[in-house]
Parts: sequence; structure tokens; C-alpha cells
Amino acid sequence: MSLHVEYRDQMRNRPRASLGRILQDLGSTVLDVAASPGDLDIEVTGVHIYDPLDELIVPRGGILLAVGVQGAADICALLGRAPQAAGVVVKLPVDADERVRATVLETGVAVLGLTRAASWSQVAALLRSLLAEGDLAEPGQESQGDLFSLANAVCALLDAPVTIEDRSSRVLAFSGRQDEADPGRVETVLGREVPERYLRLLDERGEFKRLYQSREPIYIEIDDGTVVNRAAVAVRSGDEILGSIWAVVHEPLSAQRQRALADAAKIVALQLLRERAGADTQRRMRADLLSTVLAGGTDAAEAAERLGIATTRLCVLAAQLSDVDAADPARGESDRQRFCDALALHVGAIHPKAAAALIGSVAYAVLPLHSAGEEEARAVRVAESFLARVGPRHAANVGAGRLALSLSQVARSRADADRALRVLRARGTTGQAAGYTAVHFESLLLQVADVAAAEEQTPTGPYQRLLDHDAEHGTELAATLRAYLDAFGEVNIAAAQMHIHANTFRYRLKRLLEISGLDLADPDARLTAMLQMRIFGR
Repeated sequence: MSLHVEYRDQMRNRPRASLGRILQDLGSTVLDVAASPGDLDIEVTGVHIYDPLDELIVPRGGILLAVGVQGAADICALLGRAPQAAGVVVKLPVDADERVRATVLETGVAVLGLTRAASWSQVAALLRSLLAEGDLAEPGQESQGDLFSLANAVCALLDAPVTIEDRSSRVLAFSGRQDEADPGRVETVLGREVPERYLRLLDERGEFKRLYQSREPIYIEIDDGTVVNRAAVAVRSGDEILGSIWAVVHEPLSAQRQRALADAAKIVALQLLRERAGADTQRRMRADLLSTVLAGGTDAAEAAERLGIATTRLCVLAAQLSDVDAADPARGESDRQRFCDALALHVGAIHPKAAAALIGSVAYAVLPLHSAGEEEARAVRVAESFLARVGPRHAANVGAGRLALSLSQVARSRADADRALRVLRARGTTGQAAGYTAVHFESLLLQVADVAAAEEQTPTGPYQRLLDHDAEHGTELAATLRAYLDAFGEVNIAAAQMHIHANTFRYRLKRLLEISGLDLADPDARLTAMLQMRIFGR
């Protein structure tokens, strides 16, 4: 049977985003059925994370990731609160006693066990990939299929578990039967990328160079007692390397299977090109719609409806990477888009009516908040948990705006989030989240600085006289005044900050007062000097 026929049959016979299909694709490597209502052919509509401190909203067909839920009593209680869910996922071992099985039959909600080796963020990412939702598809538009179907088709032809990876060895899709592979493959599937130690091994042996130079599949002997050998082929579009296909095998492929793998690479290349073009169009459309919502104008309601997001009690998050490679614009844009995709996954798991898109260099998210009181603090916690999950690999900051009670107030929340983000950048911090009210005064100073710069204003009075003297004589009197004011007049502290002796500091202080004419006993004079220091940044 050819790959074309195998792929076509799988696409024809396979249900769209059903719970049974997801379990078949993942295999027992990640999820296992602990208690089943019988029929698992139920459509899955989304992935949601359970938060005991927030209102539980799980629409029909949602998969609920029950973080921290253990014990039969807690599982039964959660099933009763989410009767429309397709399934509830808890960490193994699952206490699926008679009470749990009876509740599963009563509610029709399956209980699934998650392997302890997988994190909640990993399983959320895997499930979202498998769902392949396509929220912005036009009515009547047919799906082109997906890479997971292709991976399963190749797996059937080669009789071996398969992964499809991008040029950076990140997993785009994988077939079933991964539990038959080695621990390295399981770790790859769970982490959605090849572990660094295997990449280093393959690179040192020149296997990647051999793979990308060959137009035919290659056989790689690992020579490791814990890792099974691999067959791999590069996926190309002309001279451009799009990615690769990797199969776990115990011996070289037969000539027939060699041809099948080579043919698979051509079909995967077409699918990757289709998905890249479709993803670009969809992202542009989503960014345009979210921009309209963030503007809060007359078209905001229609844009929100098309995005399927909430229209009341919203908070805007503004997230930005700070370590993008300016020398490689294409890679920088790719990094920003992956960062935005991670933000979209995070807020989407928290609330089904959230949305995120990359607008310019900033990833914006509109997050519904139903909990009463402390909405901004709740948004900041969401931002902090997102930064913790993306980890230190992404140097980023997130600003959170004030609560918007309607779409007309979303523009204000976005402006708040932008200002909070700007304050964090001005501080020179990374990996931080801040709400607008927490940085309100710093934001006001930045706005005043913008006005002063636009009108080409300069410092005046005593502070200007100090700057002029420093410029002419190479002194540090302005810095001495700043240290003195920052230390609330404590000479020893200020001198230590300037790394000079206290007597030297006192001499400089006396000298700057003579030159500037500043009256330190006047609170207004002190405030004026301090504000000018902050506004003009000297």
C-alpha cells in the first residue's frame, strides 16, 4: 500500500479531535484510561487547567487537567462539577475505586491517568497540538489534514514509531506506538524536542551533516545499550531544509521501506509548506482581529465575536522578549512567534474565551477574569505562572492592565499593560511581571519624559547649573546630589554608594551647594531636583 493511500484512508476514517483519537495518538506513553464511561468517540473542544481558587468553567467536550487533585473523593467531586467535560486528567497512580467508576458512568466523563514523567505544561501542549483546532477557518473550508495523520501513516508503512521534527529538532508531530521506543524517544515526545545530550551526540558524529546532505534516507547506529538505532530522512523544499522524519528501527530499512520513507518526506514537505502558508494567514488574521479588539472602537464587538473571546471583565497582558537576536531578523521573528504561541496556549488553558496574538514585537493576550476583586493581582499571577513555565530560556517581561468591564475599556487596559511593560524594560529587569497600579508613578514619570523630549525641553535651575559644571570640569556633582537625596541625607550611606570617603563626600556636597544655589532645607527644591533627575535621566 502506498503512503498516499494509507494517509488518505487514515484521514477518511479518523474522527475529528475525538477523545479516542487522542488516546490512540498519544498511546500509553503519556495518557492511560483509568475509568471509562464506555464510548470514547466524543469530540474534544479544548484543554482547560483546573484552578481551585477560580470559577470552574469547562464547556462541553473540554479536557480538564486536574492539577493537584488526588484521591477518589476529590475526583468524584470534580466529575460532578464538570459534567460536560470529555475527560478529566489526574496524575498517576489514579485512585479509581468503585465510587469513581460509578461517577464516571453517571456523568459520562472519562478519568485519564497522566504519567508522572510528564509535566502539566507538556501535556497541555501535546493535547493542543493534537486538537489542531483551526478556530478562524471559514465555514465550509475543508481541512488539509495534519502532520499527526501523516506520522501515523508513515508508522504503518515502516512498522516503526515515527516523529516529524523541524530544523531545530523540535517535534512537530509523532505517531502512535511511542511506548515501543526507547527512553530517549519518550523524553523527546514529552518535551516536544530532542534532548540536548542526544543533539550533541549526533552533531559530534556528523549525523546531521550527513542527513542534510543526503537526498535519501540514512541509517544511524547509536551504539548505545539504552537507545535504539534510527532511520531518518531530510524534508526539503528545493534546497531549503524544512525538517526531518525519524523512525525508531532495529536494523536498516528494506529497499521498499527506504522508498516509502523518501516518498513520505515529499508529502511532509508539501504539508509543512501548506501549514506554514496557512499559519501565516491565520496569524495575520488573528493579529488584525485582536488589534481591533484592543483599539476598542465600533468594530471591536464583531472582531471579538470572530475570535470567540469574552466581551466583559477583561484584562490585557503585554509580553515581550528582551533577548531577540537583532542580527538575524528572521530568527528573531520566529522566536517572538513561538513565544506568542506559548502565551496563547497558557491563557487558552486558563479560559476558553481568551486570545493572544503577536502585534509588532509585543505578544498581547486578552484574558477574561470572573473572580470578584483583585482582578489585576489575578492577572499578574497568570503572567508570573507563564514566565515560570517558559523558563529562563526566554528573557521576557509581562505587563498587566487594569480590568476592563466592557470592550470599550479594553484600549485603556492595553495602554496600562504597555506602560507597565515599559517600566520593567526601563528598570533593566527580565523574567518579571507587573500590574499597572504597581508601577503607576514610574509610568507617569516616563510619560512626562516623553513630553519633555518631544518639546525639546532641558533641565533648568540648580540642577542645570550642576550639569553644566560637570560637563565643563569633569566633576561628578550631579551624581553626588543624586546619591545624597537617594540616601535621605545619610552622608555615610551616600559616600559608600559613590565609593569615596565620607569627608570627601561632605566637601563635594558643600561645593555643589555653592555652585547650584540649591536649598536642601526647602522640600520643594529637593523635589524639583529629584524629578528633573528622573525625567531627564542624567
